[in-house]
Amino acid sequence: MAFGQTKKKKLTSNTKPFVLGVIDEIQSGELAEKRILNIYLPEGYNQSDSTRYPVIYLLDGSADEDFIHIAGLVQFNSFEWVNQVPKSIVVGIATVDRKRDFTFPTSIERDKKNYPTTGHSDKFISFIEKELEPYIQSKYKTNTNKTIIGQSLGGLLASEILIKKPDLFNRYIIISPSLWWNNGSLLNQDSKISESTFNQQTAVYIAVGKEGLTPTEIPRVMEVDANVLAEKIKGFKNNTVKVYFDYLPQENHATIMHQAVSNSFKFLYPLLKKE
Repeated sequence: MAFGQTKKKKLTSNTKPFVLGVIDEIQSGELAEKRILNIYLPEGYNQSDSTRYPVIYLLDGSADEDFIHIAGLVQFNSFEWVNQVPKSIVVGIATVDRKRDFTFPTSIERDKKNYPTTGHSDKFISFIEKELEPYIQSKYKTNTNKTIIGQSLGGLLASEILIKKPDLFNRYIIISPSLWWNNGSLLNQDSKISESTFNQQTAVYIAVGKEGLTPTEIPRVMEVDANVLAEKIKGFKNNTVKVYFDYLPQENHATIMHQAVSNSFKFLYPLLKKE
């Protein structure tokens, strides 16, 4: 052996799975099918202690959709040195048929043709109300704070819930909502959108990017529709509901989701006090 030469140590490795959360599969009677839930549990979650957590329900919550990056935003913003968001459970609802689940019936023939399974959001809302929320509340250590996040058709569904069943959640994160659906009929339901609708403290964040015209027979501008929804709610003389409108002209329909959710936490959650 040459002077100064040392024998190299053999590198060893041990590969383990990187676990982000858990996967629950539930049978839905309302939807007559199995549904996959991707669930992120915050650091320190312990089924045997007394701590209870807010729940963030994420539409389009498959692993190859928005679950991973949104769970990452929640984790980051709940780090002790950031302290923007309380430690929270994230429930990603994996998609089966978003055109079916996120839309109500339409009279527009073009949409019927392009979305042949459309028009069953009533069943999906019943699934959330009667099956999903009770399941999560019974299995996991939750408190009464519930947020829903939806973008595009998911934003349409979140808007429909906000208008028709606002007490299902007390925080709404609505991004680039497809309010053009059925020629904007959801925006005209003034009898359903009223000051008396909000019976609990509710915060609504609505974001839209540079979206342009919508894919309808009668052109509508998505930025305008999102602003109309925000202004309708802002016009209420009701101290139980607050709405925040966020225009992100540097983002488009494909890029807005991550930035908008990050922004929403700053609007909806004041910085938590340090102990």
